Amino acid sequence: MQHENIIGYQDDYVQNPEKHPMDFLSNIFKEKGWAKKTIGVEKDNYYFSASCLESLQKNLPGATLTDATGLVNWQRTVKSPQELVYMRKAARIVEKMHARILEVMEPGMRKNDLVAEIYHSAISGVSSTSGEQGFGGDYPAMVPMTPTGADASAPHLTWDDQPIANNSGTFFEIAGCYQRYHCPLSRTVYLGKPPQKYLDVEKAVLEGIESALNAAKYGNLAEDIEAAWSKTISKFGYEKTSRSGYAIGLSYPPDWGERTVSFRKGDKTVLEPNMTFHFMPALWFDDWGLEITESFVITEAGAETLANVPRKLFVKQ
Repeated sequence: MQHENIIGYQDDYVQNPEKHPMDFLSNIFKEKGWAKKTIGVEKDNYYFSASCLESLQKNLPGATLTDATGLVNWQRTVKSPQELVYMRKAARIVEKMHARILEVMEPGMRKNDLVAEIYHSAISGVSSTSGEQGFGGDYPAMVPMTPTGADASAPHLTWDDQPIANNSGTFFEIAGCYQRYHCPLSRTVYLGKPPQKYLDVEKAVLEGIESALNAAKYGNLAEDIEAAWSKTISKFGYEKTSRSGYAIGLSYPPDWGERTVSFRKGDKTVLEPNMTFHFMPALWFDDWGLEITESFVITEAGAETLANVPRKLFVKQ
C-alpha cells in the first residue's frame, strides 16, 4: 500500500461515546468529493456495527448507502496461485496438529492441557527439512473445538479443565493458519474400544465423503456436492439437514469461513478451478457425534484435498 493511502486518526476516536471513527471517515469522503456518491456498506459484517451505519447516515446525508455485504468475499472465491501456496502451508500445519493430538492424548489428560499442545503445534508451525524451509503458524480465526462424549452432540463447543474419560469419543475441529489463510480439518479420536454405533457412522461418513468429493468437479454446482453426500448417507439410514460445507480462505476471528458458497440444496454456485472449500459432513446425535472432514481445492481434474491425514475414526486403546 502506498504511504499516501495510509490515513491515521487521533486516539480520542477510540471507544469515545462522543466521537465515532466513522465520523472521521465521513470527513475523508467529503474532502475527496465522495459525499454524494453511492457507497457500499456491509450491513451483515462482524465489524460493521449499527453505530457505524448511523454515523454514515448522519454525516453523509447526500450519499446513497447500499448493502454490499460479501462483495469482496465473492471476488476472493477463486484463489490465486500464491494464495494456494499459503493454504497448502496451512494444511501442513494442521497435519502436524492432528499428529500431536494422537501422540499425547490419553485417558485422564486434562482437556486444557491437550488444547495447549494443539496451540503449540499450530503456532510453532513446521520445521525445516532437507531442501525445504520451515515456517511458523498464525492464530486461527476460531479456537480449537474439542467436545467429548455427550458434548460432541453439538458443534462449536470448546474445552474445560476436566480429565478426558476413557471409553469416550472426542472430535477435533481445528485449522492450520498461515498468513491468515486457513485449512480446517476435523478428525474424531476414541479412547478405548468404540461402540458399534461409531463404526457404523464412520462407514457411512467415509462413503459419503468419497461421493461428495467425486461430485466436486469443475462445472458442477455447489448443491451437487451436498446432494451426493445426502444420497449416500441416506442408504445407511442417516440424514443431515444442515449445510455440509462452505468456502474457506483468508479470514479473521470469529470465523474461518468466507461466508459465501455453502454446500446445501439451492446453492447454484458454479464450481471453478482454484475455489477452496471445507467439506464438513459431521453427524451429531442425542448424546454423541462424529466429525471427519476435508478441505479441498477444485482443479481441472476434480477435487484435490489439501491436507494428508488418514481419513478414519482414530482409536487409542
